[in-house]
Parts: sequence; structure tokens; C-alpha cells
Amino acid sequence: MEPFIGRTRELAVLKRALEKTGASRFQRPGRALLIRGRRRVGKSRLAEEFIRRARLPHVYYTATGQTLGEELRTFSEEVRTSDLPDAATFGTQPQPRSWLDALTLLARTLPEDSPSIVVIDELPYLIKIDPSFESVLQKVFDKEFSKRPVLLLLIGSDLSMMEAINTYDRPFYQRAVDFVVNPLTPHDLGQALSLPAVEAFDAHLVSGGLPMICEEWPVGGSLWDYLEQAVANPLSALIVSGERGLAAEFPPEALARQVLTAVGSGQRTHANIAAATRDISRATMNRALQLLVEKRMIAVERPLSTRPSRETRYHVIDTHLRFWIPFIGARLTDVERGRGDRILERIRKSWTSWRGMAVEPLIRESLRRMDGMPEGTGAVGGYWTRTNDPEIDLVGTDREPVAKKITMVGSIKWLENRPFDHHDLSELIVHRSKMPGADTSTPLYAVSRSGCDVEGVRHVTPEELLDAWR
Repeated sequence: MEPFIGRTRELAVLKRALEKTGASRFQRPGRALLIRGRRRVGKSRLAEEFIRRARLPHVYYTATGQTLGEELRTFSEEVRTSDLPDAATFGTQPQPRSWLDALTLLARTLPEDSPSIVVIDELPYLIKIDPSFESVLQKVFDKEFSKRPVLLLLIGSDLSMMEAINTYDRPFYQRAVDFVVNPLTPHDLGQALSLPAVEAFDAHLVSGGLPMICEEWPVGGSLWDYLEQAVANPLSALIVSGERGLAAEFPPEALARQVLTAVGSGQRTHANIAAATRDISRATMNRALQLLVEKRMIAVERPLSTRPSRETRYHVIDTHLRFWIPFIGARLTDVERGRGDRILERIRKSWTSWRGMAVEPLIRESLRRMDGMPEGTGAVGGYWTRTNDPEIDLVGTDREPVAKKITMVGSIKWLENRPFDHHDLSELIVHRSKMPGADTSTPLYAVSRSGCDVEGVRHVTPEELLDAWR
């Protein structure tokens, strides 16, 4: 079995939920969790590890998007071959013809006086095939599951659909607790792979914190140690994970994927995305952008300041996809020809400039989590104008998108051999003077990979950023 990295917090949450099913003071001990997270983030692996540690009777069913009849046959077989005490019931009863029959029969095979676990993975597939599934689940949960000491884990990767299940107008509203599984953090990677702070961030920029990639990373190995072996192997998680994730989200002909590729290749403004996708209409591109935002594939950024702005930029949320799209996805033919060396050469040539841009969202998120930011800082972003004069990497404000107060401005210098210096400080001071809402009393911050040679700024080190994810 592959090593299991991190997830201490997530396992603790599942353990507490399981413990509640055994608390005698609850007349309805059954518990349900709606577990959502991006594809390949390790939701299923987490559930499997939790089951392995719990050592309780369980059944694990994964929907595959087949017809209703095929799904019911697969479900029945999973239950029949599980270690539930009365699982054999599914072998002596007629094949269930509906989810109401199947779930009711499952509930009645569960122990009534000891805990058990039921997992339904890829829940959105079932809802797409049968929109009444939510109502059926609600009915069986209320009448059967809630009365037994069972933990019901409902897992899905369609983020918008999984969020909607627990909203006011849906049948399963308030029956389950939402539980988000995020990628492994930079701190997780540093701990698991024995990497110093700067290399932990490099590892996160490439892997996106996806467990299947991190499990391939050699302990103590640098970025280049990993890439040299990963790009040479067409079956490595680095190569296949991006394509599998996109194929699951979008069919090959989907125009949204074309727009996503443009954003991931560095086209961050509406005009540049339109130019890169000029073979599709502007209206179609706008619909694709909206779909990508709804699916949490891309984020919309707007300048932070005390003035409203219509400027908009986009970036790919998934850190691994930000790397995969320009370096791997655009060179899959080289992989097929066994020329991983070409991919590695291209990464080496572009790495410093690409990393300088790609690390910005990660650093901003680190600062949002970090203690010791100026008092009143409620948001961290950037500021720019149409002409990029000025363009400021870091802006702290009391709120977003239009602030009442600017709490800090800062610069990111993520270079391996050059510290933040007098030239950088002078440039930052000039940019501050052009920043709406900032003045000479606004604190200056420098986030530098290689140190700081000047006074008058608050220098944030890679180690501090990493510790913010602890």
C-alpha cells in the first residue's frame, strides 16, 4: 500500500463523527457527512484509510455513471460481498429495482447496537442519472439510517452540486454536515517529504498538494530530483493526473476546456483570453468562463483598493493544473514519443519566470493565514491598473473588493539568488504613492525567498509562510 501522507485533521474529524454514532444519548445516532473536494485530492483514499483504522463493518460503493439498473446491480454486489453482518441478505432477496428498495434493504442489514460505516462515492453521478435520488436518500435516512449507529459518508467532486445538496430548498437539507477535503498543504509536504520551506513551496507548485503525486516524490528530494524521473515515465502521476482530471470534468469537445487552457497558459485578462480562443464566439467564451467559475476551476481577481475597479484577471485555482497545462498538457506528444527530456528542458528554461507568477496566489493565501498581519487586515490581494502602472503584488485591506482602509502594501521577490534590495524598496515606495487609499504611513512588506538587504520593510520569510499552514 502507498504511504498515507498528512490528513491528521481530516481523520480526527471523521473519528469524532463516528464517535457520535455510538453516543447513547442520541435517539437518532445516525450521522451523515457530505464530503467534497477537487478531483484527485484524495477524498476516496482518505475514506479508505479511515475505514482501515476504524476496523468496523462497512460497505464502500462507488457510482460510475451507468444506467440505473447497472448501478443497482453494482451496489447490490458491493453490499453482498461486504463485511456487514447481514450482507448475505442481498444474495437471498430479489434484485432491487429502485434506490428506495436498495437503500432500505441496506439499512436493514446494518447493526442496530454497534457502529458501522457506509460510503457512497461519486454521489453526483447518481443524482444526474436519477434526480429523485436526493428525495429517496432523505426518506430512507429519516426512517432508517438515522435510527442506527451508522456513519454515512457521501463523497463527490462536483463542488457546486455537492454544495447545493445541503441548501434550503433541497430534500437532504440539514441531514448532513459539509466536510471539505482540500489538497495537502505546503506544510504537509514539508513534513512528509523532509523538505525545507522553499523546496516545500516548489513541491506544492508542481504537485498542487495532490496525494498521488506527493506519494511519488522521493523523501528529501528536490524539485529537479522528482521531475527528472517523473517526466521520463508516461505513467507517472505528474503526467496522467491532469488529463484524467480534465477528462472527468469536461468531454473532449467541451469549449470550457479550451478556455481553461488559455487561462492556464498565461492569458489572464478577458481580452487576452478572447484572442487566444478567437475560433469561438465571444458569447460562447463568456459562458465557458462562467461555467469554469461555477465549477471552481478558475478564480476571478479584482484589484484591492479604496476605489471600485472594473479590471478583472483570472487564474487557475488548482495549483497542479497551473503547472500541468503549460508544461505537460501542451507537450503530451513528447511524452508519447518518449521525449520527456524535452519537457524537462522547457521547464528548466521557463521555471524562474513561471514560478514568480504562479507562487503569488499561494503566498497571498499564506499571508491570509499568518498571524501578525497589520491590525484590521481582513483581505489580502493585489492591485493593478489597465496600464499596470502601478502593479502591486500584495495589498492588505479591511475588506474586499472596495476597502475603507489599506493596511499594507508589499512586493514578492521569489528569486533563488537575489534578496529584496534598495532598488526593490524604491520601486515599492513609488507604487505605494500611486495606490488609492495608501499613504506614507501604510506599512511596507517584502516577501522574499532569498532574504532582505534593507530596513523599513517587514520581511516575511519562506519559513514564516510555511508555518502559517501548520
